[in-house]
Amino acid sequence: MSQATGISPASVMRIWHAFGLKPHLEKTFKLSTDPLFVDKVHDIVGLYLNPPEKALVLCIDEKSQIQALNRTQPGLPLAPGKPVTRTHDYKRHGTTSLFAALDIATDEVIGRLKRRHRSTEFLSFLKEVDANVPEDMPVHLVMDNYATHKTDKVKAWLAAHPRYQVHFTPTSASWLNLVERFFSRR
Repeated sequence: MSQATGISPASVMRIWHAFGLKPHLEKTFKLSTDPLFVDKVHDIVGLYLNPPEKALVLCIDEKSQIQALNRTQPGLPLAPGKPVTRTHDYKRHGTTSLFAALDIATDEVIGRLKRRHRSTEFLSFLKEVDANVPEDMPVHLVMDNYATHKTDKVKAWLAAHPRYQVHFTPTSASWLNLVERFFSRR
């Protein structure tokens, strides 16, 4: 890495350590085969580093198959010297999907839980986002290439709402979408 970047091996190690990177422990890595990989990365990173003035940049994605669980009894309250308690058993309530839009400027999230994970729910979420952002502001959406983002109904809705400009992450590179950081903290 140091030869490829032109910096010292010690600098590479300091950077890896500062960001908790451990590439030597990775067993697999999927390289994007998207022919427009470089252009898409430049486009999205450019949005992150230099967002358009008076425009909103939202990173949108879904986290599906979240287990909906409730503990069978409430935990006991905290007390000095006593940690929080909870029961070991729980009741299952199926699964849910979290749809989220992260505003890169404020780190605020518009999030909704949906029972299913289809284009119908995604379109409903887009309408909820539209209702929660200023009407006169252009909106840039960073999304991955998931099929629900590209259905005819979604395309028609986006065409009817020209203030929305879509920026797709490269194939197999959804890690480029900052909303993934929000999901990883949950």
